Amino acid sequence: MLPWERLATADAPDGKPLELRRRGHEYRIRAGGQELMSNEDEPSSRSLSELGCAHITPGPEVRVLVGGLGMGFTLRAALDLVGKGNVEVAELVPAVVEWNEGPLGPLAGHPLRDPRTVLYLGDVRDRIRAASGDFDAILLDVDNGPIALAHAKNDALYGRRGIAQCWDALKPGGVLGVWSLLDDQRYTTRLRQQGFDARAQKVFGSRKDRGREHVIWVAQKSQRSRKPRR
Repeated sequence: MLPWERLATADAPDGKPLELRRRGHEYRIRAGGQELMSNEDEPSSRSLSELGCAHITPGPEVRVLVGGLGMGFTLRAALDLVGKGNVEVAELVPAVVEWNEGPLGPLAGHPLRDPRTVLYLGDVRDRIRAASGDFDAILLDVDNGPIALAHAKNDALYGRRGIAQCWDALKPGGVLGVWSLLDDQRYTTRLRQQGFDARAQKVFGSRKDRGREHVIWVAQKSQRSRKPRR
């Protein structure tokens, strides 16, 4: 078996070391020694866009926000679904952008080069807070989801206030899609308490291991908007 090769390192905003590794055709990003993502997880990353954008009619007015660039698979799948609309991707770590412009770029067909892509280098929470009924879909692939966090500060994104801010940022009928390593019934409950029509759906998690599953939450904002609980 081929050994793992370290391609690059960087520091996350919370100080944890990030590492990009390669073994043959397999790539992984680790944070503080914990696996954060792999290109073997491409099926579930694409499923986030496919489920989260299923309600969208492609067109130039469509706007989608992707939280977390990862290895570009969610962004690529969203671009494939919006027609002439645009997809904004928020990425907090400059090195992840650099890696996607370099060795990771070919994996998803260089989605950062697509003219419909808008890159926001910063915290997706800032973009969500600044928006007001702007997005047809918000797709969050941040950390490992609501329960298996590698970075503790990301917990605020999945709490009541974070959910309410996502509600405000969506158009009526818009969808919040959330990727997770694990299921969490408490998160489903929080989404519903905030007014979303929410369900958790299991999807194939790996190209190699068809028995491995991840979870996608699909939470739709009602057409008749009501103010969520704070």
